[in-house]
Amino acid sequence: MRYAINPWMREDTEVDTDLAQAQWETLIRTYRDHGHRVDHIEPVPGLPDMVFAANSALVLEGRVFGSRFHAPQRRPEQLAYERWFKAAGFDVHPPESVCEGEGDLVPAGPFVLAGTGFRTTRAAHQEVQEFFGVPTVSLLLVDPYFYHLDTALFVLDDQNIAYYPEAFSPGSREVLGRLFPDALIATRDDAMAFGLNSVSDGRHVFVAPRATGLIDQLTDRGYVPVPVDLSELHKAGGGIKCCTQEIR
Repeated sequence: MRYAINPWMREDTEVDTDLAQAQWETLIRTYRDHGHRVDHIEPVPGLPDMVFAANSALVLEGRVFGSRFHAPQRRPEQLAYERWFKAAGFDVHPPESVCEGEGDLVPAGPFVLAGTGFRTTRAAHQEVQEFFGVPTVSLLLVDPYFYHLDTALFVLDDQNIAYYPEAFSPGSREVLGRLFPDALIATRDDAMAFGLNSVSDGRHVFVAPRATGLIDQLTDRGYVPVPVDLSELHKAGGGIKCCTQEIR
């Protein structure tokens, strides 16, 4: 790796790029096999983290709130993604504060759940609320392995979520418990396997295969787990959701 900006990354780690490419292509094929449309952005040489498209923006009701990355290594991605959105016909609102898109901004029913503590700032949460006019709920992340909200929590459907409580401060855990009393609670093992970096379409849940306990819980709740292995991308701190920017 060329640099390390989270606890999963190590500069001496060897990545099998052919396998990483094959795993990414499998994710795309799996989405399409389940009826979802997938668009691409052309990669920019020297910006390997562009594969984690979720961090580029939050898109709600056809409006795009862009990104302002914490790490200087990722800041050039902002312009590349802004150009892609504009070419696709969107206006892009650039944030004034550090904000890492769907990494820390998760639409959940009538709310946007918003993570802070490592990357996105609380000031950005206020910007998001003012821009979209959607109640934005700030949640404090406290475990550096779960530096983005989308590594510790994902939305199952319009009513419910799955999350790992110990990734959050005590007050944030209480907030989640009040908002989602029937949430699916993940273990640390499943969270460390990137099980919460998942994507749900309300029925199918595209999930890391090593998160076996979570997969069992999903099945018990009536969801259909769709395992997709992105083990090579885990070495850079990302998984299925990190690779997926949802265009709402």
